[in-house]
Amino acid sequence: MIGLIIAIIVFNFIAFTTNKRLTANQIIHIWTFTSIFQGTFDSFVDYKFHAYWYFTKDIDWQAVPAHLVLLPPVNMMFLNWYPFKSALRVQTFYFVYWVIGTAIYELIALLPAPWGYFHYGSWKLWYSVLINPILLLILLGYYKWIVKIEKEL
Repeated sequence: MIGLIIAIIVFNFIAFTTNKRLTANQIIHIWTFTSIFQGTFDSFVDYKFHAYWYFTKDIDWQAVPAHLVLLPPVNMMFLNWYPFKSALRVQTFYFVYWVIGTAIYELIALLPAPWGYFHYGSWKLWYSVLINPILLLILLGYYKWIVKIEKEL
């Protein structure tokens, strides 16, 4: 639990103190989207297949912070620093950097308690390496859609 609390504090602090791009409306959209999307994804991977889980295999209160306040600030950082006006190779490198970074963080979250809080069942790290770019592309597409809608209003 200590690792989760530290990560939540650090990620939220960095996300909110370095944000120069995201409006309050966009933050609310990204936060809500991330929480719902992660909850939906985890409903299958975690609860149905027990491929991975937070703390225990059951649905428990301990995992709520991991679902609601851990990933949204990470997604805020990803979008805030995204090199939108750069060449495709720079954007590709940015994705690679984030996939490596999230894989390293996942390994840290797998440490034994009290530092770690994440556990593998049938899940493998390389699944995350393959799936995370897709999830980041979905997030990026959602953000671009929100920006487009804001411009139309």
